[in-house]
Amino acid sequence: MSVAARLLCQVNKWFPLPVHPFNLANDGKMSYTEWQFVKGEQTIQFFLPYHSQEQMFRDKTVLDIGCGGGGKTCYYATFQPKKIIGIDVVEHYAEEGNAFAREKGLGEIATFMTADAANMPFADESFDTIIMNDAMEHVDQPEKTLEECFRVLKPGGHIYINFPPYFHPYGAHLSDAIGIPWVHSFFSEQTMIDAYKELVSTLPDGQDRIRFRISRKADGSEYFSYINRMTIARFRRIQQGVKHPAVFQREIPLRSAVSGLAKLPGLREYLVKMVVCVYQKKA
Repeated sequence: MSVAARLLCQVNKWFPLPVHPFNLANDGKMSYTEWQFVKGEQTIQFFLPYHSQEQMFRDKTVLDIGCGGGGKTCYYATFQPKKIIGIDVVEHYAEEGNAFAREKGLGEIATFMTADAANMPFADESFDTIIMNDAMEHVDQPEKTLEECFRVLKPGGHIYINFPPYFHPYGAHLSDAIGIPWVHSFFSEQTMIDAYKELVSTLPDGQDRIRFRISRKADGSEYFSYINRMTIARFRRIQQGVKHPAVFQREIPLRSAVSGLAKLPGLREYLVKMVVCVYQKKA
């Protein structure tokens, strides 16, 4: 392990880890899917000034992109949509989601499948509502994903997007093992990879976490494949190619005390905790 990685591991001891579902599951407190269900309202809280849960879901055909274990999808299903489908590229999530839906008595409403959001197996104009909670920062092809969303969305339907920008304090998505805020602003990717591997090496699911977050490029070098480094600036550039109107947009600061600073160009990427956007497809 490099000197920089050892330094990161040492500094990391000074910072408590945020609550993370992987660690809750390891401690036997709550499964990832159950954690998602419990936190369901938090995944849509930033849309509620624009639409209520009933307006988003009731009697709608709904698609949840990046559903993970399916817990949040099942939470949405409690608002009585006609049908809700959760998709994710991680194969075992479909099985877990379907099992959880049956457990909650929602198996007739909520179903799950493995699918790529940039190439979805759905007919044109299939859904009234599409939700992408904490998904835009993960998809490999965000532009193509948005095109696909509008293709499968019915005219007049809505797409609800929210994501933490890359330079959020925990935007590196390593807070299951690294508690240092803005760690990705201080250390290189390779240093973080080396440190992360070391920090999870003794955990019962350590190798699963490594496979989940880290891949190799064609040249053999490692990288964090779990995220696409979506910044506010990049998302705004992507939006320029979207022909449908954004009907609601917000940038939520980390704390109300820094709301003014979070509007400044030099600090905005670091002090915004959530980018929120709602699109409506033209009828």
